[in-house]
Amino acid sequence: MYEQSAEIKEVGAGIQISQNGTRVLDALGLREALARIEVISPRREVRHWKTGETLEWFDLGESLAEYCGARHVMLHRGDLHRVLADAVQDIKPSAIKLGKRCVGLTPCGEYAEIQFEAGETVCAGAVIGADGIHSKVRECLFGSDNPEFIGCMTWRGLVSMERLPSQISRTVATNWLGPNGHVLHYPVRRGELMNFVSTIERNDWQVESWVVEGTTVELVRDFRGWHPDVQAIIQNVETPLKWALMTRRPMNCWTEGQVTLLGDACHPTLPFLGQGAVMAIEDGYVVAACLKKYSADATHAFARYEEIRRERTAAVVRKAHEIRRWAFTPALADENACAVPVEREWRLEPVAERLDWLYAYDATAVAI
Repeated sequence: MYEQSAEIKEVGAGIQISQNGTRVLDALGLREALARIEVISPRREVRHWKTGETLEWFDLGESLAEYCGARHVMLHRGDLHRVLADAVQDIKPSAIKLGKRCVGLTPCGEYAEIQFEAGETVCAGAVIGADGIHSKVRECLFGSDNPEFIGCMTWRGLVSMERLPSQISRTVATNWLGPNGHVLHYPVRRGELMNFVSTIERNDWQVESWVVEGTTVELVRDFRGWHPDVQAIIQNVETPLKWALMTRRPMNCWTEGQVTLLGDACHPTLPFLGQGAVMAIEDGYVVAACLKKYSADATHAFARYEEIRRERTAAVVRKAHEIRRWAFTPALADENACAVPVEREWRLEPVAERLDWLYAYDATAVAI
Protein backbone atom coordinates (compact mmCIF):
# COMPACT_ATOMS: atom_id res chain seq x y z
CA MET A 1 0.00 0.00 0.00
CA TYR A 2 1.60 3.25 -1.16
CA GLU A 3 0.38 6.26 0.84
CA GLN A 4 1.20 9.83 -0.16
CA SER A 5 1.28 11.18 3.42
CA ALA A 6 4.60 11.13 5.22
CA GLU A 7 2.98 9.73 8.36
CA ILE A 8 -0.22 8.09 9.50
CA LYS A 9 -1.77 10.88 11.51
CA GLU A 10 -5.11 12.26 12.58
CA VAL A 11 -6.87 13.81 9.61
CA GLY A 12 -10.39 14.93 8.82
CA ALA A 13 -13.35 15.35 11.09
CA GLY A 14 -16.34 13.11 11.65
CA ILE A 15 -17.66 10.27 9.56
CA GLN A 16 -20.82 8.17 9.72
CA ILE A 17 -20.66 4.51 8.75
CA SER A 18 -24.11 3.16 8.02
CA GLN A 19 -25.18 -0.45 8.38
CA ASN A 20 -23.95 -1.49 4.93
CA GLY A 21 -20.48 -0.33 5.96
CA THR A 22 -20.33 -1.78 9.47
CA ARG A 23 -21.32 -5.20 8.06
CA VAL A 24 -18.07 -5.17 6.12
CA LEU A 25 -15.94 -3.85 8.98
CA ASP A 26 -17.37 -6.46 11.34
CA ALA A 27 -16.71 -9.21 8.78
CA LEU A 28 -13.09 -8.06 8.71
CA GLY A 29 -12.84 -8.62 12.46
CA LEU A 30 -12.81 -4.95 13.47
CA ARG A 31 -15.90 -4.81 15.69
CA GLU A 32 -13.98 -4.86 18.98
CA ALA A 33 -11.55 -2.16 17.83
CA LEU A 34 -14.40 0.04 16.59
CA ALA A 35 -16.30 -0.36 19.86
CA ARG A 36 -13.48 1.50 21.63
CA ILE A 37 -13.86 4.62 19.50
CA GLU A 38 -17.38 4.71 18.07
CA VAL A 39 -20.57 6.45 19.12
CA ILE A 40 -24.01 4.97 18.50
CA SER A 41 -26.58 7.73 18.70
CA PRO A 42 -29.94 6.66 20.15
CA ARG A 43 -31.83 8.79 17.64
CA ARG A 44 -31.68 11.50 15.01
CA GLU A 45 -33.58 14.74 15.54
CA VAL A 46 -34.76 17.02 12.74
CA ARG A 47 -34.99 20.64 13.89
CA HIS A 48 -36.13 23.91 12.38
CA TRP A 49 -33.26 26.21 11.47
CA LYS A 50 -34.69 29.29 13.23
CA THR A 51 -37.15 28.21 15.94
CA GLY A 52 -35.24 25.11 17.05
CA GLU A 53 -38.49 23.14 17.06
CA THR A 54 -38.00 19.37 16.74
CA LEU A 55 -39.95 18.65 13.57
CA GLU A 56 -39.30 14.90 13.49
CA TRP A 57 -37.07 12.26 15.00
CA PHE A 58 -36.29 8.63 14.34
CA ASP A 59 -34.33 5.85 15.95
CA LEU A 60 -30.66 5.20 15.22
CA GLY A 61 -29.92 2.89 18.13
CA GLU A 62 -30.77 -0.63 19.21
CA SER A 63 -34.10 -1.03 17.44
CA LEU A 64 -32.65 0.16 14.13
CA ALA A 65 -29.64 -2.14 14.55
CA GLU A 66 -31.99 -5.04 15.25
CA TYR A 67 -34.11 -4.20 12.20
CA CYS A 68 -31.12 -3.81 9.86
CA GLY A 69 -28.91 -6.47 11.40
CA ALA A 70 -26.00 -4.05 11.81
CA ARG A 71 -25.03 -0.82 13.59
CA HIS A 72 -24.96 2.80 12.41
CA VAL A 73 -21.83 4.28 13.96
CA MET A 74 -20.25 7.72 14.21
CA LEU A 75 -16.48 8.06 14.23
CA HIS A 76 -13.57 10.44 13.95
CA ARG A 77 -11.95 9.79 10.56
CA GLY A 78 -8.52 9.70 12.13
CA ASP A 79 -9.64 7.00 14.57
CA LEU A 80 -11.05 4.88 11.73
CA HIS A 81 -7.85 5.29 9.71
CA ARG A 82 -5.80 4.16 12.69
CA VAL A 83 -7.96 1.06 13.21
CA LEU A 84 -7.63 0.12 9.54
CA ALA A 85 -3.88 0.78 9.43
CA ASP A 86 -3.30 -1.25 12.60
CA ALA A 87 -5.24 -4.16 11.14
CA VAL A 88 -3.16 -4.10 7.95
CA GLN A 89 0.13 -3.84 9.85
CA ASP A 90 -0.86 -6.71 12.15
CA ILE A 91 -0.95 -8.89 9.04
CA LYS A 92 2.21 -7.43 7.48
CA PRO A 93 4.13 -4.74 9.46
CA SER A 94 5.87 -3.40 6.34
CA ALA A 95 2.75 -3.28 4.14
CA ILE A 96 2.22 0.51 4.24
CA LYS A 97 4.84 2.60 2.42
CA LEU A 98 4.60 6.27 3.43
CA GLY A 99 5.61 9.39 1.51
CA LYS A 100 4.74 7.85 -1.88
CA ARG A 101 2.77 10.36 -3.96
CA CYS A 102 1.79 8.90 -7.33
CA VAL A 103 2.53 11.23 -10.25
CA GLY A 104 2.12 8.82 -13.14
CA LEU A 105 1.13 5.33 -14.22
CA THR A 106 2.02 3.47 -17.40
CA PRO A 107 0.62 0.06 -18.43
CA CYS A 108 3.49 -2.16 -19.63
CA GLY A 109 2.14 -5.44 -21.00
CA GLU A 110 1.42 -7.74 -18.06
CA TYR A 111 2.52 -5.08 -15.59
CA ALA A 112 1.88 -1.45 -14.76
CA GLU A 113 4.64 0.96 -13.81
CA ILE A 114 3.81 3.46 -11.08
CA GLN A 115 5.89 6.65 -10.89
CA PHE A 116 6.25 8.45 -7.56
CA GLU A 117 7.08 12.07 -6.86
CA ALA A 118 10.64 11.42 -5.69
CA GLY A 119 11.50 9.64 -8.94
CA GLU A 120 11.03 6.08 -7.68
CA THR A 121 9.13 3.60 -9.84
CA VAL A 122 7.38 0.35 -8.95
CA CYS A 123 6.11 -2.37 -11.29
CA ALA A 124 3.08 -4.44 -10.26
CA GLY A 125 0.89 -7.07 -11.84
CA ALA A 126 -2.24 -5.55 -10.24
CA VAL A 127 -2.80 -1.90 -9.29
CA ILE A 128 -5.75 -0.38 -7.43
CA GLY A 129 -5.97 3.42 -7.50
CA ALA A 130 -7.66 4.45 -4.25
CA ASP A 131 -6.29 7.98 -4.47
CA GLY A 132 -9.44 9.98 -4.00
CA ILE A 133 -11.50 12.52 -5.84
CA HIS A 134 -8.50 14.04 -7.63
CA SER A 135 -7.14 10.62 -8.57
CA LYS A 136 -3.90 10.64 -10.54
CA VAL A 137 -4.44 7.00 -11.49
CA ARG A 138 -7.85 7.86 -12.98
CA GLU A 139 -6.31 10.74 -14.91
CA CYS A 140 -3.60 8.50 -16.31
CA LEU A 141 -6.14 5.90 -17.45
CA PHE A 142 -9.00 8.07 -18.67
CA GLY A 143 -7.81 11.67 -18.83
CA SER A 144 -9.05 14.69 -16.89
CA ASP A 145 -12.61 14.67 -15.61
CA ASN A 146 -15.11 17.51 -15.90
CA PRO A 147 -16.77 18.19 -12.52
CA GLU A 148 -19.77 20.53 -12.36
CA PHE A 149 -20.20 22.98 -9.49
CA ILE A 150 -23.67 22.61 -7.94
CA GLY A 151 -23.92 26.03 -6.28
CA CYS A 152 -23.17 24.86 -2.74
CA MET A 153 -20.23 24.83 -0.39
CA THR A 154 -19.73 22.82 2.78
CA TRP A 155 -18.17 23.64 6.14
CA ARG A 156 -16.84 21.12 8.62
CA GLY A 157 -15.07 21.13 11.96
CA LEU A 158 -14.87 19.69 15.46
CA VAL A 159 -15.81 21.05 18.86
CA SER A 160 -14.89 19.72 22.29
CA MET A 161 -18.07 18.62 24.07
CA GLU A 162 -16.87 20.42 27.19
CA ARG A 163 -17.24 23.75 25.38
CA LEU A 164 -20.89 23.24 24.44
CA PRO A 165 -24.03 23.97 26.49
CA SER A 166 -25.79 20.96 27.97
CA GLN A 167 -28.74 21.04 25.55
CA ILE A 168 -26.31 20.40 22.67
CA SER A 169 -23.62 18.18 24.20
CA ARG A 170 -25.66 14.99 23.88
CA THR A 171 -25.15 11.71 22.03
CA VAL A 172 -27.87 12.68 19.59
CA ALA A 173 -27.40 13.25 15.88
CA THR A 174 -29.20 16.39 14.75
CA ASN A 175 -30.21 17.72 11.34
CA TRP A 176 -31.15 21.38 11.10
CA LEU A 177 -33.29 22.18 8.04
CA GLY A 178 -33.13 25.63 6.48
CA PRO A 179 -34.37 27.36 3.32
CA ASN A 180 -30.92 27.64 1.71
CA GLY A 181 -28.73 25.58 4.00
CA HIS A 182 -28.42 22.50 6.13
CA VAL A 183 -26.56 21.75 9.37
CA LEU A 184 -25.69 18.33 10.77
CA HIS A 185 -23.90 17.63 14.03
CA TYR A 186 -23.19 14.38 15.84
CA PRO A 187 -20.81 13.08 18.54
CA VAL A 188 -17.58 11.23 17.73
CA ARG A 189 -14.61 9.72 19.61
CA ARG A 190 -16.63 8.11 22.41
CA GLY A 191 -18.65 11.32 22.71
CA GLU A 192 -15.66 13.55 23.51
CA LEU A 193 -16.06 15.66 20.37
CA MET A 194 -18.96 17.06 18.38
CA ASN A 195 -18.61 16.87 14.61
CA PHE A 196 -20.12 19.81 12.72
CA VAL A 197 -20.85 19.77 8.99
CA SER A 198 -23.00 22.28 7.15
CA THR A 199 -23.92 23.09 3.58
CA ILE A 200 -24.94 26.48 2.27
CA GLU A 201 -25.97 27.74 -1.17
CA ARG A 202 -23.14 29.99 -2.37
CA ASN A 203 -21.63 30.65 -5.79
CA ASP A 204 -18.50 32.58 -4.82
CA TRP A 205 -16.39 29.64 -3.56
CA GLN A 206 -15.56 26.91 -6.05
CA VAL A 207 -12.43 25.26 -4.67
CA GLU A 208 -12.86 21.49 -4.30
CA SER A 209 -10.53 20.75 -1.41
CA TRP A 210 -10.92 19.27 2.05
CA VAL A 211 -8.07 21.21 3.63
CA VAL A 212 -8.77 24.89 2.93
CA GLU A 213 -9.23 26.81 6.17
CA GLY A 214 -12.00 29.37 6.44
CA THR A 215 -12.72 31.75 9.30
CA THR A 216 -15.28 31.77 12.07
CA VAL A 217 -16.39 35.22 10.87
CA GLU A 218 -17.23 33.83 7.43
CA LEU A 219 -18.97 30.77 8.89
CA VAL A 220 -21.06 32.95 11.22
CA ARG A 221 -22.04 35.13 8.27
CA ASP A 222 -23.24 32.12 6.26
CA PHE A 223 -25.56 31.03 9.08
CA ARG A 224 -26.69 34.39 10.41
CA GLY A 225 -30.19 34.15 11.86
CA TRP A 226 -30.00 30.42 12.64
CA HIS A 227 -30.96 29.16 16.09
CA PRO A 228 -28.67 29.96 19.07
CA ASP A 229 -27.80 26.26 19.44
CA VAL A 230 -26.30 26.31 15.94
CA GLN A 231 -24.48 29.53 16.73
CA ALA A 232 -23.03 28.02 19.91
CA ILE A 233 -21.44 25.22 17.90
CA ILE A 234 -20.16 27.55 15.17
CA GLN A 235 -18.49 29.86 17.68
CA ASN A 236 -16.56 26.92 19.13
CA VAL A 237 -15.43 25.14 15.95
CA GLU A 238 -11.67 24.85 16.34
CA THR A 239 -10.67 25.17 12.67
CA PRO A 240 -13.50 25.62 10.14
CA LEU A 241 -12.64 23.99 6.81
CA LYS A 242 -14.56 24.62 3.61
CA TRP A 243 -14.92 23.08 0.19
CA ALA A 244 -17.08 23.49 -2.89
CA LEU A 245 -19.42 20.69 -3.91
CA MET A 246 -18.89 19.30 -7.39
CA THR A 247 -20.81 16.55 -9.15
CA ARG A 248 -19.55 14.04 -11.70
CA ARG A 249 -21.40 11.55 -13.86
CA PRO A 250 -21.07 7.89 -12.86
CA MET A 251 -18.26 6.17 -14.76
CA ASN A 252 -19.35 3.33 -17.05
CA CYS A 253 -15.85 1.85 -16.86
CA TRP A 254 -13.02 2.38 -14.36
CA THR A 255 -10.82 -0.61 -15.12
CA GLU A 256 -8.15 -1.02 -17.77
CA GLY A 257 -6.44 -4.38 -17.80
CA GLN A 258 -4.56 -4.94 -14.57
CA VAL A 259 -5.39 -1.47 -13.21
CA THR A 260 -8.65 -0.46 -11.52
CA LEU A 261 -10.02 2.27 -9.27
CA LEU A 262 -11.82 2.28 -5.92
CA GLY A 263 -14.04 4.66 -3.94
CA ASP A 264 -13.90 8.38 -4.69
CA ALA A 265 -11.34 7.74 -7.42
CA CYS A 266 -14.08 6.28 -9.63
CA HIS A 267 -17.46 7.22 -8.15
CA PRO A 268 -17.20 10.37 -6.01
CA THR A 269 -20.60 11.30 -4.64
CA LEU A 270 -22.21 14.33 -3.09
CA PRO A 271 -22.42 14.09 0.73
CA PHE A 272 -26.21 14.09 1.01
CA LEU A 273 -26.44 10.30 1.48
CA GLY A 274 -23.37 9.96 3.71
CA GLN A 275 -22.03 7.15 1.50
CA GLY A 276 -18.68 8.30 0.12
CA ALA A 277 -16.48 6.34 2.53
CA VAL A 278 -18.97 3.48 2.77
CA MET A 279 -18.82 2.91 -0.99
CA ALA A 280 -15.04 2.65 -0.68
CA ILE A 281 -15.47 0.10 2.14
CA GLU A 282 -17.86 -1.97 0.03
CA ASP A 283 -15.56 -1.66 -2.99
CA GLY A 284 -12.56 -2.79 -0.96
CA TYR A 285 -14.28 -5.95 0.24
CA VAL A 286 -15.58 -6.90 -3.20
CA VAL A 287 -12.32 -6.25 -5.07
CA ALA A 288 -10.42 -8.28 -2.47
CA ALA A 289 -12.87 -11.16 -2.84
CA CYS A 290 -12.49 -11.04 -6.62
CA LEU A 291 -8.68 -11.06 -6.39
CA LYS A 292 -8.84 -14.00 -4.02
CA LYS A 293 -11.10 -16.02 -6.33
CA TYR A 294 -9.34 -15.11 -9.56
CA SER A 295 -5.83 -14.81 -8.17
CA ALA A 296 -4.19 -16.08 -11.35
CA ASP A 297 -5.78 -13.36 -13.51
CA ALA A 298 -5.95 -9.81 -12.13
CA THR A 299 -7.53 -8.54 -15.34
CA HIS A 300 -10.46 -10.93 -14.94
CA ALA A 301 -10.71 -10.20 -11.20
CA PHE A 302 -10.92 -6.45 -11.80
CA ALA A 303 -13.44 -6.85 -14.62
CA ARG A 304 -15.67 -8.92 -12.34
CA TYR A 305 -15.29 -6.40 -9.50
CA GLU A 306 -16.36 -3.57 -11.81
CA GLU A 307 -19.31 -5.60 -13.09
CA ILE A 308 -20.54 -6.23 -9.53
CA ARG A 309 -20.15 -2.64 -8.36
CA ARG A 310 -21.19 -0.61 -11.43
CA GLU A 311 -24.96 -0.46 -10.94
CA ARG A 312 -24.90 0.06 -7.17
CA THR A 313 -22.31 2.83 -7.12
CA ALA A 314 -24.01 4.63 -10.01
CA ALA A 315 -27.32 4.49 -8.10
CA VAL A 316 -25.68 6.06 -5.04
CA VAL A 317 -24.18 8.87 -7.13
CA ARG A 318 -27.54 9.57 -8.79
CA LYS A 319 -29.58 9.40 -5.57
CA ALA A 320 -27.23 11.77 -3.74
CA HIS A 321 -27.65 14.26 -6.58
CA GLU A 322 -31.43 13.90 -6.46
CA ILE A 323 -31.46 14.67 -2.74
CA ARG A 324 -29.63 17.93 -3.46
CA ARG A 325 -32.73 19.09 -5.34
CA TRP A 326 -34.91 19.08 -2.22
CA ALA A 327 -32.31 19.41 0.54
CA PHE A 328 -32.94 23.15 0.81
CA THR A 329 -36.63 23.92 0.79
CA PRO A 330 -37.70 27.58 0.43
CA ALA A 331 -40.86 26.80 2.43
CA LEU A 332 -38.68 26.39 5.52
CA ALA A 333 -38.25 30.17 5.60
CA ASP A 334 -41.91 30.35 6.62
CA GLU A 335 -42.51 28.85 10.05
CA ASN A 336 -46.14 28.23 9.15
CA ALA A 337 -45.38 26.40 5.90
CA CYS A 338 -42.53 24.10 6.93
CA ALA A 339 -44.75 21.17 7.97
CA VAL A 340 -45.49 20.14 4.37
CA PRO A 341 -41.91 19.50 3.16
CA VAL A 342 -41.00 17.87 6.48
CA GLU A 343 -44.02 15.57 6.25
CA ARG A 344 -43.12 14.67 2.67
CA GLU A 345 -39.38 14.11 3.03
CA TRP A 346 -38.36 13.66 6.67
CA ARG A 347 -40.87 11.40 8.41
CA LEU A 348 -39.55 7.95 9.23
CA GLU A 349 -41.64 6.22 6.57
CA PRO A 350 -40.38 8.15 3.51
CA VAL A 351 -36.82 8.10 4.86
CA ALA A 352 -36.94 4.33 5.39
CA GLU A 353 -38.50 3.82 1.96
CA ARG A 354 -35.71 5.81 0.31
CA LEU A 355 -32.85 4.19 2.22
CA ASP A 356 -33.78 0.54 2.78
CA TRP A 357 -32.17 -0.44 -0.55
CA LEU A 358 -28.99 1.27 0.59
CA TYR A 359 -28.62 -0.01 4.14
CA ALA A 360 -29.84 -3.56 3.52
CA TYR A 361 -27.05 -4.28 1.03
CA ASP A 362 -24.48 -6.83 2.19
CA ALA A 363 -21.19 -6.65 0.29
CA THR A 364 -19.92 -9.73 2.14
CA ALA A 365 -22.70 -11.89 0.63
CA VAL A 366 -22.34 -10.86 -3.01
CA ALA A 367 -21.80 -13.68 -5.50
CA ILE A 368 -18.25 -13.31 -6.83
